[in-house]
Formats: sequence, structure tokens, C-alpha cells
Amino acid sequence: MKFRLSTLTATLGLSMMAATAHADVVKIAAVGPVTGPVTQYGDMVREGIMTAIEKINAEGGVDGHTFEMVTVDDACEPKQGPTSANSVVNQKIGFVVGPVCSGATLGSAPIFDEQGIVMVTPSATSPTITDGKGYNFIFRTIGRDDQQGPAAAAFIAGKKPAKVAVLHDKQSYGQGVATSTRDNLKKHGIEAVLFEGINAGESDYSSVITKLKSQGVDFVYYGGYHPELGLLLRQAREQGFNAQFMGPEGAGNADINAIAGDAVEGMLVTFPPDFSAKPENAEIAKLFKDKGRDASGAFQLTAYAATQVIVEGIKGAKSTDPEKVAEWLHANKVNTVIGELSWEKSGDLTSFAFDVFTWHKDGSKSIAK
Repeated sequence: MKFRLSTLTATLGLSMMAATAHADVVKIAAVGPVTGPVTQYGDMVREGIMTAIEKINAEGGVDGHTFEMVTVDDACEPKQGPTSANSVVNQKIGFVVGPVCSGATLGSAPIFDEQGIVMVTPSATSPTITDGKGYNFIFRTIGRDDQQGPAAAAFIAGKKPAKVAVLHDKQSYGQGVATSTRDNLKKHGIEAVLFEGINAGESDYSSVITKLKSQGVDFVYYGGYHPELGLLLRQAREQGFNAQFMGPEGAGNADINAIAGDAVEGMLVTFPPDFSAKPENAEIAKLFKDKGRDASGAFQLTAYAATQVIVEGIKGAKSTDPEKVAEWLHANKVNTVIGELSWEKSGDLTSFAFDVFTWHKDGSKSIAK
């Protein structure tokens, strides 16, 4: 596959090649929320990147190169996507793990691709990031919402609920995964009695809970992040509404427990498989634990894998030129902590499976039955 770069891209590529020709350190930008309401997901990704880099560097690096993480904050805000991308460009960094959130990724991915920067997101799941874009430099180490939605819908259908409602936060990620779940429920013969958006950041969702109660809903799927789902759970229980709640991987982290309290017990979430529990990853899980990090979250090991993808691309291409690395990745498979990865022309994984977990009030999770 031959890539064509703009003059600006070629200039940036030459600058990065010149920089790395005289230095042993290859910088990888960790783009995601350092500030804002969902910094926890940025923390997960940075833990994965750092653990991978520490191991690679301790083993002597790759072809004389060691690696360094450079943190770039986008606050998980769509409007900050282009700003964060331009920061990476201005620092002449050729490789990115992230962005973390789909909304911010939609604004930054076009810039990364135009500028010839290899971007590997471990967590942005919206299909709109890649659909019809023709990108050459954009990759994922996580599945898309149109893979997550079917997993949620199949599980819901198996529970044979009487009435299902699907809520979302009106944002790229939340509305996207909610729409996928609703559409796949239809394939199982289930019509959602309510498909409605709520406003993220509000503190009172009693009106929507009242609506759910009045319609006799016994299963609620929510597309969005943990702050809103935590409030929905707590306020639902306070109002005596005891329906089963379910959310996507963006809703599952320990901070939801502080918001929802005991009401979080039994919440269902679609998650990447718990790669940290695989026997072949015992050594990696110990590396996390030794650093006071948790390998079992949603994005730690997909971020570790994204770092591996970049490093293996450099090794395989025998170059730190992002264009050569991207071309090599499109043509090859990479063994990672989450399995052997390969990509469609779009940069989406050729396959990825989500699991369904039950969330517990102590912050742990277990495979749902």
C-alpha cells in the first residue's frame, strides 16, 4: 500500500526523521483527559502506556531507541480535539496513543492523518471516526460501537425483559452505542418503548425516571459515561424504580460507586474481555501491580497493546518514519497482550469481542450470567 502525503506532511515527516536520527528517544503522545469529569479513563490509558514503555525500555528498547510518553490533555472535549492534535504536531511527535474519547477523536483524527502521525486509539469506539474517511494513519486496539451494541442487545434479549428503554447523553460516543444497541434489539424482536437523550452534567434526572416508571420499563440501557449513569442509578433507587440498568465500557469504573452508592450493585456493563486474567498475561499484570496500577480496567491493556503496536511497527518497518510504520501495520499482524491484531483498510480491527460483566458495589466486576 503506497501512501501519498501532502507537502506539509512530508515536511513534518522529514523533521521527525531528522530529530530521531540524532536522538535515541522516540516520543509517544498520550492524548486524553487530564482534566474534566472523565479523567479516570485518561488515567487508565496513561497507566497502560507507561507500563509498556517501562518494560520495553528496561529490555533495551528497539533498534537503539527508547521511548518516552508525552501527556497531552484534551479533557475529553470535542472542541479540544483539534487543539490537542495541533499540540502534538507542534511538538513534532510522530506517534499517538489515544485520543481516549470518541468526540475528541473526531476532531483530532483528521489532523493526525493529514500530518502523517500514527494514531492508535485504545478506547474511542464510535464508527464515525473511521467510516468513509479513507485514513492511512488511524488505527484502533478496541472494537467499535457496532460491535459493542450487538453484544449488549443479545444479552438483553436473553433476559426477556417486558419493556426496554434506551437512554443516551446526546454525544458522539453515548448516542452512537445507544443507537447500535436499539437497532440490534430490533433484530431480536424487541422494540424500545423509549429512546431518549438526557443532558450530560445535570444533577437531577427525576423527570426521565418518572417517565420510565410510568411506562412500566424493567430494563434500561444507557449510552454514555459513568457520572450520569451513576446519578440515574442512585435517583432511580431513591424513587423506588428498581429496573435493571446496563451501560457500555465508558460507564464502568470505580468512581461510579461513589456516585451511585449501593445502587450500583448488579449494574451490567459491556467491556473488553478481562485480558489481565489471562494466564499468558500474568507477568504483565504483575508489572502493573508492582507500580500500584490496576491492569483489569477497561482500557489499561488496550492502551498497553496500542503502545506495542507502535513499537512493533517501528521494529517491523526498521524506521521511526510514521509513514513507513503505518504502511507496515496495514500489511502485517501484531502480537499483543490482547491477542494477535490486524486491521481493515480503515484502521479498524478485523475482529473484536465485547463481554458483559456485572458490576459490584465494592468496585469489582464478574462475568454476567
